[in-house]
Amino acid sequence: MKTKLLPFIFILSICFTNCKSEVSEKEQLIANAKEIHERVIALDTHCDINVKNFTDSLNYSQRLDNQVNLPKMKEGGLDVAWFIVYTGQDSLTKAGFEKAYNNAMSKFNAIHKLVDEIAPNEIELALTSDEVRRINAKGKKVAMIGIENGYPVGLDINNVEKFYNLGARYMSLSHNGHSQLCDSNTGEKDDEWLHNGLSDMGKRVVAEMNRLGMMIDVSHPSKEAMRQMVELSKAPIIASHSSARALCNHSRNLDDEQLGWLKENGGVVQTVAFKSYLNTEKYETRNEALKAVEAKVMDSLGTPMIERSEARKLPEAEREAYYNNYVSMRSIVREKAKSMPNLPPAVDVGDFVDHIDYLVEKIGIDHVGISSDFDGGGGIEGWSDASETFNVTLELVKRGYTEDQIEQLWSGNLLRVLDKCEAVAKKIQAKG
Repeated sequence: MKTKLLPFIFILSICFTNCKSEVSEKEQLIANAKEIHERVIALDTHCDINVKNFTDSLNYSQRLDNQVNLPKMKEGGLDVAWFIVYTGQDSLTKAGFEKAYNNAMSKFNAIHKLVDEIAPNEIELALTSDEVRRINAKGKKVAMIGIENGYPVGLDINNVEKFYNLGARYMSLSHNGHSQLCDSNTGEKDDEWLHNGLSDMGKRVVAEMNRLGMMIDVSHPSKEAMRQMVELSKAPIIASHSSARALCNHSRNLDDEQLGWLKENGGVVQTVAFKSYLNTEKYETRNEALKAVEAKVMDSLGTPMIERSEARKLPEAEREAYYNNYVSMRSIVREKAKSMPNLPPAVDVGDFVDHIDYLVEKIGIDHVGISSDFDGGGGIEGWSDASETFNVTLELVKRGYTEDQIEQLWSGNLLRVLDKCEAVAKKIQAKG
C-alpha cells in the first residue's frame, strides 16, 4: 500500500514546490517593483483641478472623491502632480478673453493657496527640475503648473510672461475649438480650420515661450499647428497627455509622422491614461453595457445624463453641478460593475502600457513619459486615481523595463526637456 502511495506523494510534493516557487516569484516581483517605485520620482503631467476643492473647509489635504489629492498621492506614491490651469474655448472677443483670464487666475490662485496656506508642510511648488528633486528628497509632494489652452492669453503677449511668473511651465495653445493662437485637433472632424495652423499671434507666443523657458504643449493643437510649432520652436516640445494614434485612431493622439517630428525635435510624449484614447473599441463596448446603469445613477442624483458636448454648453453653475454628479456617478458605477456578471473588460493598465511599449519602440525610451488626465476624464482600470499609481510601475516591471528606464518614463525625460527649455531661454535672453 505504501509503495503505491509514494509516486502520488512525490507528484504532490513537486506541485507544491512549483506552486510555492511561483508564488515566491510573484511576491518577489511585486517587492522589487515597490522598491523601484519608492526610489523613482513618479511625475504625472496632467491633473485637472476644481477651485472648489481649494477652500479652508474642502481641500486637497483631505481624501476627497476626486482622483488627485494629497492622501491619494501618498497612498499611491505619486510624487509630482502638474495641476492644470484649464479654460474652455469661448468666443474670440474681448469679453471672452477677459472671462477666460479671470478663470485662469482663479486656478493659479487656488494652486498657490494649496502650497502656501492649506498644506505647506506637505506639498511645495516647483519651478525647475532641481526644485523637484530637492522637494522630493525632503519627503514632500511636488506641485507644478501647466496651462491647458492659451485662450486666456487673449491678445496681450505680456500675459505669457505673467503666467510664467505665476509658475506655469508648459502651455498648449488651444483646447477643444480653435483659439486665437492656433487651430485645434477638433477641426479634423469637419476639416474646418481658422488659421491653417498657427495664427500670427500664435507664432509670437511660440517665440515668447522659448524666450521664457516655458514648454510648448501639442496635445490639443491640430497636426498642422504642431508641424509649425516644431518648425518655429528653438526648444523641445511636449505632448502633455496624448497616446499613439497607430493603436487608437483618435485625433488627440499622435500619428507616426508626428512622433517622428517630436523625436527629431528632442521632445517627449506623455502617454495618457484616458480610456477612449487607448482602446476605443474596448471602451465603447463596455460603455454601452454600462450606459443604462450610469443613466439610472445620474437620475438618482437628480441630473439626467447628457452628452459631454451638451454639458459644456450649460450655464456655469449648472455645468459645475452636472460635473460634480458625474464624478460621483462614476465612483458608484465602478463599485456596481465589480459585481455585474458577463461585463465586457475595461480598458486597463495593460492597454496603457501597450501604448508605452509602442511609443518606446517607435521613437525610443528617451521620448516617452506618463500622464493620467485625472479629474479631466482620465482614469483606467488599475489606475483609476492617484492611490493606484504603483500599478503602472508594477506593469512596467512585469514587461521587463529596468529601473533606469522606469525612472525615465516617470519623470526623467520630462524634466530633461524642461531643463533644455530653460537652457534655450538663457541663450535667447543673453542675446538680448
